[in-house]
Amino acid sequence: MRDLARADSDELREMVADLSTGLTRPQAAAAPKLFQLNRRLGEAVVVKLLVIVLKCFCDAVRVPDKPTPAELIEAAEVLATTYPYDSIKDIVLALKEARLSGHNFYQSLDTGKIFGLVATYFEKKADWLHTQHLDQKARSTSRDQNAVAHLAAAAAAVHSIGQRLDPQHPNHESLRRKLTITNQKAKRGLLTEQQAAEQRRQVQQANQRKPRLNWLPREDAQRRLDARNRAEDRRLLDKYHSKLEP
Repeated sequence: MRDLARADSDELREMVADLSTGLTRPQAAAAPKLFQLNRRLGEAVVVKLLVIVLKCFCDAVRVPDKPTPAELIEAAEVLATTYPYDSIKDIVLALKEARLSGHNFYQSLDTGKIFGLVATYFEKKADWLHTQHLDQKARSTSRDQNAVAHLAAAAAAVHSIGQRLDPQHPNHESLRRKLTITNQKAKRGLLTEQQAAEQRRQVQQANQRKPRLNWLPREDAQRRLDARNRAEDRRLLDKYHSKLEP
């Protein structure tokens, strides 16, 4: 870890620069958190990664007075314990934004200023997360309202379909008039909603035409009826046949 804090390697700076290229707040927020990396890689490895990030940041800032290697190690450990539920990419983005924003370090950079820059970033991140939450809540509310509107429209359509009368019903016109009168009375407040619903139910009950298949005779009964009809036809034919002859 001491070697990393003292290192002056272009390879390390390139690695951190590659990590920060195109880095956005949503990407940093979605990256693995420090406590997750502690479990996966170990706390010492996480502190080493933070040391690399801090060292590259200090090398990029053109000031004569910079933190010592020991101070960088201490700062990395403090960041690891202070922000366990944030990611290394958050730290990278915090330092990148501070460097690119034109922050004036007044020829001196110490760990206190680094902590201040990171704290400012997380204050902005908190505001951003709150805004994201409100936007998500607004979108969710809008979706809920649309869903309720669709359900209401569907219910109205079902209700309308439920009030349709069978045009082939023998009492279609009478039922139509009764339903129209009920709707008009309900609209004018002459009927309560319960009374109107009961009258509509009665109309729909009368509108239901029972199938007449069960009214047909059974096959054996139909054969007896046919035989009886044929016998009656023969009797009538014999009775009136002579009268029909010239």
